[in-house]
Amino acid sequence: MTFAAIDCGTNSIRLLIADVDDAGVLHEQKRVMQIVRLGEGVDRTGEFSVAALERTFAACDEYAALIAKSSIERVRFVATSATRDARNRQEFVNGVRARLGVEPDVISGDEEAALSFSGAVRGLPAGLVQSPALVIDIGGGSTEFVLGGASPTHSISVDIGCVRFAERHLNGDPATPEQIAAVEVDLAKALDLVRAAVPIERAASVVGLAGSVTTVAAMAFDLREYDPVLLHGSLITTEQIEDVTARLLVMTKAERSALPFMHPGRVDVIGAGAMVLRAIARATGTSVVVVSETDILDGIVYTLALQGGS
Repeated sequence: MTFAAIDCGTNSIRLLIADVDDAGVLHEQKRVMQIVRLGEGVDRTGEFSVAALERTFAACDEYAALIAKSSIERVRFVATSATRDARNRQEFVNGVRARLGVEPDVISGDEEAALSFSGAVRGLPAGLVQSPALVIDIGGGSTEFVLGGASPTHSISVDIGCVRFAERHLNGDPATPEQIAAVEVDLAKALDLVRAAVPIERAASVVGLAGSVTTVAAMAFDLREYDPVLLHGSLITTEQIEDVTARLLVMTKAERSALPFMHPGRVDVIGAGAMVLRAIARATGTSVVVVSETDILDGIVYTLALQGGS
């Protein structure tokens, strides 16, 4: 059976069309991503803007057309941090339903964490990740921390993300030392919450998901273009994370935009995302972070397959 999973976060909306065979192996047919910045301004206003909704709905129209071309057993649409925060989320829900014919699931941070863990760990080569693994999913508005072996044992979602911090603090071009220090203060408070809920020091492996992680890796490897096949399952050292973060924070937007692997929608937020990754690497004491291109979308498809499309 073939399934479609859509993940709508603070910064991007992504679609995965895939099937899962009888052995439980996922076979990807199509994976696409658009940066729509749905959460633009939500940290400040508490609401989705008209422009952000229009961008997101336009992407939904495109995804509906792609889904219509495939024999899909079931579609699941999940919405995460920005939608949990927005007062006018019903307008978003109604617009998605009208375009895709499904009710978007505004999932909790706990469910987001579990789906990300499943998608990341199952999608990596056997033997690469040691148990227990700490999976970190750095999003635009929140970051999920999940520790587990065969399944998650501890998890928490905290409001640290690349869009949230870029809008709240990193307004300079480049950011000023004072702005960077303000992010560090917020990160320290959030990581105290994480340590109280998740024993991150127990992690034998740290796995990083989402665009901030993969973009930092692309810069560490000096890629001439973004290559998800090369990045998936790669290892970035803490020294590389420190180096890339320091370089990104002193670059102007124009300089970041000129990097050949940089998605235009990440130019203004990648410094904040790299800071989140750097803080996590420091807090865990890990020597390397495993990079994963499989994530919550894959976790959604696995869950749909287990349900048999019902």
